[in-house]
Amino acid sequence: MPPRTRTVDRRALRRWALPDPGASKYDRGTVLVVGGALSSPGAVSLAGVAALRVGAGRITLAVARSVAPALGVGVPEAGVVALPETTEGSVRPDAYEAVLPVLSSAQAVLIGPGLDDVDSAARLVEALAAEARENTAFVLDAYALGAVAKRPGLVDPLRGRLVMTPSPTELGVLLGEDDVPPDRPGAMRRAAREVARRYAAAVATQALVAEADGATWRFREGGPGLGTSGSGDVLAGAVAGFAARGTGPVGAAVWGTHVHAAADRLLAPVRGGVGYLAREIPDRFPGLIASSS
Repeated sequence: MPPRTRTVDRRALRRWALPDPGASKYDRGTVLVVGGALSSPGAVSLAGVAALRVGAGRITLAVARSVAPALGVGVPEAGVVALPETTEGSVRPDAYEAVLPVLSSAQAVLIGPGLDDVDSAARLVEALAAEARENTAFVLDAYALGAVAKRPGLVDPLRGRLVMTPSPTELGVLLGEDDVPPDRPGAMRRAAREVARRYAAAVATQALVAEADGATWRFREGGPGLGTSGSGDVLAGAVAGFAARGTGPVGAAVWGTHVHAAADRLLAPVRGGVGYLAREIPDRFPGLIASSS
């Protein structure tokens, strides 16, 4: 008999009480976001701002050199690392070397938003997982998930401190199967549980979180408006922000999914409404956290 699926509400959220914010930004952790190829630098911006909006103290954005100055101006709250890139603007496989000097100061590392080359993503995951401190949390999204699907052993050093944020399509990729139909809850639960078990990770996908032991959590809120360009980057950034604050992988996945899904209620003009933008979602996070804690 499969483990029970529970619904996340305020009572359930108390299971992962948020740490005290402390006296300074250094008490709330630093998030390092690695991604941002020339073709999609905005993904890193969305993820970084989301991490700050859930209470992380600092963010460092590591992006392709050609977009680093613009990103530094666009997100003035961030530190920026310029990564070596190909002539097409993709982050190069050896870019991890530029990240190592700032890696030790991060409590959470998010790899994937805005990357566009699976081999480069694989090298980044491999190198940063090997060099990070043992208590550094990792969140993998987008092309980083594709890299792990091709080489599952990449995440062996991260077992027990890893969160994955796949779309239904990426769930299928991680399992070597066809796309998982998002309108079939049973199929989504089965796939999320298997990915969590196989990679010893917490898995946040749409309105569902799966733990490595098979337990799953579902969320009542969330609507089609969340299916907008950049929304997944916001979710991944929120999860990384909670991880940097010290909630643990499952707590970060649950809290991140909760505020992401609940933002739909505040942004959709009517039930099932669409048309709001991904960059509007993080602005709702502080109020949602305050009302949920």
